[in-house]
Amino acid sequence: MWEKVLRILWAPWRIDYIEKAKSGEKEPCFLCESWNGIDKDKLVVYRGKQSMIIMNKYPYNSGHVMICPKTHTAEISEISLEERIEIFELLELSIEALREAIKPHGFNIGINLGKIAGAGLEDHIHIHVVPRWAGDTNFMFVTGNSKVIVEDILNTTRKIKEKLYAIIEEKIKNKEYSRKK
Repeated sequence: MWEKVLRILWAPWRIDYIEKAKSGEKEPCFLCESWNGIDKDKLVVYRGKQSMIIMNKYPYNSGHVMICPKTHTAEISEISLEERIEIFELLELSIEALREAIKPHGFNIGINLGKIAGAGLEDHIHIHVVPRWAGDTNFMFVTGNSKVIVEDILNTTRKIKEKLYAIIEEKIKNKEYSRKK
């Protein structure tokens, strides 16, 4: 007979998320706090004039970023035209920086509107950009209902930030981008 073997995956950063979810405690919006300079986890990749790029603290994959407007709202219709334009500029820059920094094979890009659609943060709209690689959904996910993130989030943040700023500087030099911080 096959013996079942229990394997322990060490993911201590998840406990904060689990405990907060179980308590039902309403926390301040971490995206708004990040806008106001409170980035205690050092996850802000880039702050533009109207929107920003921030690492997802609970990623689906290494390099999972979110792009959000400055306006705290759950509705697309309530963000300004300037925010919408900058969000898509930052989406394009994020993809380019992720391609250079961590070399994914593709991306999942999406917006979850409402809790039933999977929004963990319902009140502040944001776009997820999830890098994907061939084989990144493997036996761990299928048999163990577990996902392995292979790199520390701060190392990934640093790599993406370095590439992003280099890309922005190059685009400014070539007059392709004018939103310097």
